[in-house]
Amino acid sequence: MSNPFVQIVEPLDPKQPLKKFFNLSKLEDVRYARLPFSIRILLEAAIRNCDGFLVKKGDVENILNWKVMQHKNVEVPFKPARVILQDFTGVPAVVDFAAMRDAVKKLGGDPEKINPICPADLVIDHSIQVDFNRQSDSLQKNQDLEFERNKERFEFLKWGSQAFKNLRIVPPGSGIIHQVNLEYLARVVMDQDGYYYPDSVVGTDSHTTMIDGLGVLGWGVGGIEAEAVMLGQPISMVLPEVVGYKLVGNPQPLVTSTDIVLTITKHLRQVGVVGKFVEFFGPGVAQLSIADRATIANMCPEYGATAAYFPVDDISIGYLIQTGRDKEKVMCTKRYLETVGMLRDFKNSSQDPDFTQVVELDLHTVVPCCSGPKRPQDKVAVSDMKKDFETCLGAKQGFKGFQIAPDRHNSIVKFNFEGCDFELAHGSVVIAAITSCTNTSNPSVMLGAGLLAKKAVEAGLTVKPYIKTSLSPGSGVVTYYLRESGVMRYLSQLGFDVVGYGCMTCIGNSGPLPESVVEAITQGDLVAVGVLSGNRNFEGRVHPHTRANYLASPPLVIAYAIAGTIRIDFEKEPLGINASGKKIFLKDIWPTRNEIQAVERQFVIPGMFKEVYQKIETVNKSWNSLDVPSDKLYTWNPKSTYIKSPPFFDGLTLALQTPKTIEDAYVLLSFGDSVTTDHISPAGNIARNSPAARYLTSRGLTPREFNSYGSRRGNDAVMARGTFANIRLVNKFIDKQGPQTIHFPSGEILDVFDAAERYKQAGHPLIVLAGKEYGAGSSRDWAAKGPFLLGVKAVLAESYERIHRSNLVGMGVIPLQYLPGEDAGTLGLTGRERYTIIIPEKLKPQMNVQIKLDTGKTFHAIMRFDTDVELAYFHNGGILNYMIRKMAS
Repeated sequence: MSNPFVQIVEPLDPKQPLKKFFNLSKLEDVRYARLPFSIRILLEAAIRNCDGFLVKKGDVENILNWKVMQHKNVEVPFKPARVILQDFTGVPAVVDFAAMRDAVKKLGGDPEKINPICPADLVIDHSIQVDFNRQSDSLQKNQDLEFERNKERFEFLKWGSQAFKNLRIVPPGSGIIHQVNLEYLARVVMDQDGYYYPDSVVGTDSHTTMIDGLGVLGWGVGGIEAEAVMLGQPISMVLPEVVGYKLVGNPQPLVTSTDIVLTITKHLRQVGVVGKFVEFFGPGVAQLSIADRATIANMCPEYGATAAYFPVDDISIGYLIQTGRDKEKVMCTKRYLETVGMLRDFKNSSQDPDFTQVVELDLHTVVPCCSGPKRPQDKVAVSDMKKDFETCLGAKQGFKGFQIAPDRHNSIVKFNFEGCDFELAHGSVVIAAITSCTNTSNPSVMLGAGLLAKKAVEAGLTVKPYIKTSLSPGSGVVTYYLRESGVMRYLSQLGFDVVGYGCMTCIGNSGPLPESVVEAITQGDLVAVGVLSGNRNFEGRVHPHTRANYLASPPLVIAYAIAGTIRIDFEKEPLGINASGKKIFLKDIWPTRNEIQAVERQFVIPGMFKEVYQKIETVNKSWNSLDVPSDKLYTWNPKSTYIKSPPFFDGLTLALQTPKTIEDAYVLLSFGDSVTTDHISPAGNIARNSPAARYLTSRGLTPREFNSYGSRRGNDAVMARGTFANIRLVNKFIDKQGPQTIHFPSGEILDVFDAAERYKQAGHPLIVLAGKEYGAGSSRDWAAKGPFLLGVKAVLAESYERIHRSNLVGMGVIPLQYLPGEDAGTLGLTGRERYTIIIPEKLKPQMNVQIKLDTGKTFHAIMRFDTDVELAYFHNGGILNYMIRKMAS
């Protein structure tokens, strides 16, 4: 085998100085040509970021033999080219950086060593809420209120952009992080420091994977891990399995990319891809636009994979030109990819790599569908929606059940709204939101929604006024082409005015429902419905009063809003009856694919992207007017309820503390399957009877000023009290949903925070018991930081979602996993026992540890520190402590 470290120099662009790059395709080894494209990028990054040498001798050989080595815990040191953050996770990251500077200074080091060494972009997109809708000035009112609520956070972030090098802030009102990344930030090929190399990214949002649709390898990590990457620490990852997902056939005319991704999500959840890469191939990929691919890649966290990768092809190159990128740079990108064997032709099967496993989907078999009522993977064909919902009504409480008594299935509650009488029933739609990066980045579904709105208005259809309708595009480009194509006014007539540029309803920033609607829902104990074009519909996420939430394409969101109920069979029942008494069916107003494509070709043009993005960092006048200090160390304000120096580094010394056995721990909470990070650390409204509300009230705030948990992630006192505060939490110790648990020494039922405080004051360590897929959902680091602050030393679960396990490791909380075939049931665990977890002096990755109960029972579990680097973090008490000691010494 020839030397893989040779730097090949080629004049890709005669007008530019020569650039260097690793031409790994020159390896005299046919195995390279059979590697999945995503693994090729890992190999290139491992070589490039280690100054020409891999961390361990023989790692090139290991990676070339990846199918043999992937089960042997081979570690790959992956250092991505970029980091991307949003404000809900970005604020705590900058808070940690500021506190780390203080800690390094106390230990005698240079505080300015705490500084990003790779490009980091922070997009403010999570703060705006749907407080106003159905008004022509909703956008301005929501943005004004966003600034009023979050001025202190924004000032802090602006300070951070000046205090830290390589940290760029994209101001509020610019768009959603992943769409801005797709349309503007992504390079595909980096041209930096005298090298060409593939673009790659990690982000503090789980849907960072959206960029994989453009051929940039990226995935979400916890904020804690992202901070380490920004400080120069590579991600030490076990060489992943790569599942090849073959797409064949052509989609049916009425099918959207949303239908395709919901179908893939259900399929891959069944296959089982947690911790794996998924790489798409086959002739069907060539039928998909980059926006379609990005939609599929975006929902990667919902099917549990680490990455969902589409290699770069000519369609990707065309997208770069369409979105206004510099043509000369794009052509250079193409030549580089051709030269190193990284430009894919999906119709050429001889380029198909070897995969760990291959699964296949015929796109022609996909039908229009939604997902719900409580999980993204629970796909339901639109033709079955009415029947499925009515089955869920009476089914046992669970992911597909609400346990409503049969005699109440047809309950109706009358109410008055703005002087008119209406009725609500089980299945009534009260929220209809075209929202989220998943779909608003896709011109085909957005223009499809606009054309459907146009036909609906022309047919005389309307949306009931009490339904909370909204349109929150992922970038200003969307508004531009909806307006220029003439469909925006029809969307507005149906109530889908632009309410803001941000995540909004998709992350629970749906704002309040009308009081009369809430009273009717409460009075009838109704299962009211939210329909959104988002990517998550976990319980309690979208809105506290929508117990059923369905993910749907933007055109279907409008259709269900017009129908006013989920209990409709579109094939047999009309959407509505117009003023002339004519029945209008969905098929009468559904736009054809040819109609949509014709409008897209005419109105989605490069000039729009250039015009929007050339002023993205300066267009927000409120942001520009913020005046912040230029100090390199942050001056903490003790009166602030938003920004507070965290206690993570209190008492930190240069000397390591030997990890100790956890003795006689109580179980704080006992869970079943699919406990999400929303359950652990909610992002939405702060309930008025919660510990967090009591804390804020004690600081002189009124409920109107509480804002959301997500906006207060810079304050550990709020976030600790908000841990396990989701109103839909199901704790096996309690016979009803709610954020409470049993304090076993006293037998009292308390709020989770209050119980944890009592345990802490008595010096008792805590653990959490859980089932499968613990920590599914968003990448929020507070889902690990919060339990850490409550005194949780370990979690014992059947399985973990990848990012949350990483976050637990980053905070020094031990992720324990039952041995295969065992769980709490088979071991007879009730959670009322006390647990002693034996921590040996010599640790190794994924070793078994002994757990002793006060009942005399003993069993073993796997300690899920998967790499030697993760063990090093554990010995340091967490990844940030490790970085502080490294910088201080």
